[in-house]
Amino acid sequence: MQNLTLTWQTSAAASAALYGAAFAAGRVAASRAGSGQRRGRVAAEVLREAGTLLALFALWQVVGHLSLMGTDNALDRAAWIHRTELDLGLPDEASWQQAVVGHPWLVQAANYYYATMHFGVMLVVLLWLFLRHRERYAWVRTTVVATTAVCLLIQFIPVAPPRMLPGNGFVDLAAQYGQSVYGNAVAGVVADQLSAMPSVHVAWCVITAVAVIVVARGPWRWLMVLHPLVTVWVVVVTANHFWADGVVALAILLTVYLLQAVLTGWRRPETGDAATARPEEREPSAVQS
Repeated sequence: MQNLTLTWQTSAAASAALYGAAFAAGRVAASRAGSGQRRGRVAAEVLREAGTLLALFALWQVVGHLSLMGTDNALDRAAWIHRTELDLGLPDEASWQQAVVGHPWLVQAANYYYATMHFGVMLVVLLWLFLRHRERYAWVRTTVVATTAVCLLIQFIPVAPPRMLPGNGFVDLAAQYGQSVYGNAVAGVVADQLSAMPSVHVAWCVITAVAVIVVARGPWRWLMVLHPLVTVWVVVVTANHFWADGVVALAILLTVYLLQAVLTGWRRPETGDAATARPEEREPSAVQS
């Protein structure tokens, strides 16, 4: 298990394939009528949205290979962040990591969670919103795109992750267990590993948790709080992010939420069958006498 994540080339190819499938499904739907047409349109929309998410994921990976500044000072920036956190009295991430080093099963589970769950949970939540709560889907998708875009802009300035600071007490646990998302290129300082600030993992896990808690009904929805809690613990003990990386990501997300509230607001969903029916399927309103 040398690489647990998709490469940007694979993500981009999959995105293109999904867009192609969406186009084909749309053409087939146009040639049908009734329920067959509606199902075809839904399939086309699902494929297109999945393609958009994969395209965004590919862009995130590509940005990791680019930088507006040289990579020489990326380690210095990371060391400064760690030093500043300690000066402010924040818990030392290295001590959190040391608490799990002696538990191989826990380390491997954390590595796997870090590599897969940020994208997997996001995909499931967006699919659920698209199919069951379409009126809320666009708002959440816009949040994902806007937050990720701002994170990507900041990541053009390279900052090393904690695991690249062995002198500060950190260990690259993913590399030790052959679970590195960067394959075998873990010994050298390369650009695609220097996009630790801010943490997109933290931003995405909070977006999904907020979406489920706000949209869903019933006490079970509060279980989604566990996802950001586990994610923050995972990114720290695997030494992929500092506390500061998550704090900056949350600040960006809160700004995006605020701007959306000012510009569009959180629209209250319609109730009843009208909420899920397409405009052409809804009955015309009665004329007031």
